[in-house]
Amino acid sequence: MAKRKKATSPEEASSSSQELEDQSFSYCSLPEIPERVFGPDVIPDRAELIVATEKKWVNGTVLHYYFFDKPTDGTTVRLANGTTSWRTWTTTEAEKNVVRRAFQLWKDVGTGLEFTEVATREEAEIRIGFMRGDGAWSYIGRDILDQGVNERTMNFGWDLTRRPSEIDTAIHEIGHTLGFPHEHQNPYAGIVWNEEAVYTALAQPPNNWSRQTTFHNIIRKISPDTVQGSNWDPDSVMHYPFGPGLIQEPAQYRNGLTPAGGLSERDTVWMKTFYPVLTPADYTELKPFQSVELNLAPQEQRNFVIQPTATRRYEMRTFGESDTVMVLFEEIGGELSYVTGDDDSGEDYNAYIKIKLFKGRKYVLRIRLYYAQSGQTAVMLW
Repeated sequence: MAKRKKATSPEEASSSSQELEDQSFSYCSLPEIPERVFGPDVIPDRAELIVATEKKWVNGTVLHYYFFDKPTDGTTVRLANGTTSWRTWTTTEAEKNVVRRAFQLWKDVGTGLEFTEVATREEAEIRIGFMRGDGAWSYIGRDILDQGVNERTMNFGWDLTRRPSEIDTAIHEIGHTLGFPHEHQNPYAGIVWNEEAVYTALAQPPNNWSRQTTFHNIIRKISPDTVQGSNWDPDSVMHYPFGPGLIQEPAQYRNGLTPAGGLSERDTVWMKTFYPVLTPADYTELKPFQSVELNLAPQEQRNFVIQPTATRRYEMRTFGESDTVMVLFEEIGGELSYVTGDDDSGEDYNAYIKIKLFKGRKYVLRIRLYYAQSGQTAVMLW
């Protein structure tokens, strides 16, 4: 999503206004994923809390990213004239550097997440392509785990080196990977669209969107449960810019809305809320045959260190009427590597892992709470 910073001089203001009038922004187009359907025994309050958190990562996760780099990485597309054309997923180091810098900007916010570039797709949760003409997009949060190892989870469809403001395109797509939706689809925004004007504008180059794509990415209001808080942030990096005549209300944006550029203060607050920096004080040792109360509010997390004194199969389970996601990592070479996990949200069982652990190794168990119906929730290792 290309965005411009607020104009600071008459010349920049003129340039900004002209670009708005031309509707020449290239926008992010999210893949369409069916909304989750809960069983009749899942009450609305429970469903709302699950939806608010289910795409977020457990804090402390190391997210590995990979740039497609093989001559065979790409796909054949059929053109309007009936011929076919090969579209590569690879790009230059200069363009990769824009994305690397964007990861660093998210990290500089101060977060418990880590971002590590890896050399093979098999190691990566985030697999990044640069297929021209395929738009800029990313799956949201943990949805990327449902994509095959040879598939992209993120794409950049135009040259990120074409102007400095394209850093915001990379920041925006990484924001989706972190679990954040489009801010202009926030139901609390109170935006009233000139819908036909929006459809007409987005059907033109450079986006060339169908009505369905425009509805999914702009007109559609997302569930209140998926947004951060109850306030709208028009300066969020997750917000599109819009030209004159597309927004009818609020009236102040009838002549266009251009976010300030970069991460807003609210973007930073919510990143720190979901993924705060972890310290040694945030970890508790989990020993066999000791039940530990979690004492968590919805969206909060506990972190446990497991240091086995014997090599054998272990079991770990949560207890109580609750929905949690439980993820086990092993420390390898100073970095925590994902081992396995279980998500019991919306189900009638508790999160459970059974696995062989090795004496002398160090493991970390992370548990994030979605919902607790009554009483306490606990975890036990045996």
